[in-house]
Amino acid sequence: MDTNSNLGRHFLDTNCALRASGPGKRATTMQSSNQGLPIDQPRSGRELQLVHIAHAFLKNASVNPRDCDIHLEISETADKTAPRVVLETPVDSEYCSARQNIQGKLKQHGFRLDVEHGGELFSPLGVSVLGLPFEDFEHARGSPQVATLWEIHPAIVNIL
Repeated sequence: MDTNSNLGRHFLDTNCALRASGPGKRATTMQSSNQGLPIDQPRSGRELQLVHIAHAFLKNASVNPRDCDIHLEISETADKTAPRVVLETPVDSEYCSARQNIQGKLKQHGFRLDVEHGGELFSPLGVSVLGLPFEDFEHARGSPQVATLWEIHPAIVNIL
């Protein structure tokens, strides 16, 4: 699925919900508020479709202190108030180079990303994304601009 033409069409549909973590299993400790899915429910349907976003705008970057995943917020436009989607790059060893790439590119733009540093970027950065959609449960996460429960997790992010 290539979403470069309309990020919102695919991921900002608030009638949907996504989340991912781990090899084919949901990584929540609660049930999905939208569908009541068990926490060990294998991925299915949309969650099995690889997503490619050719260009979006990175607005926020942080490291989740609970699981150490890198959390990124992207939107279709550079507007600071545009609806956003959450991306997560896991702490797992197979994502080590992807995490180092994100941190290195952000550092080149004067932005420090670790457990103690993160937040809104000074100005949006262009990114491309490859990953799997995931149905998350309703909970507080990200900025107020996060407009959907669907996330892309795991996500490989290239800062352009």
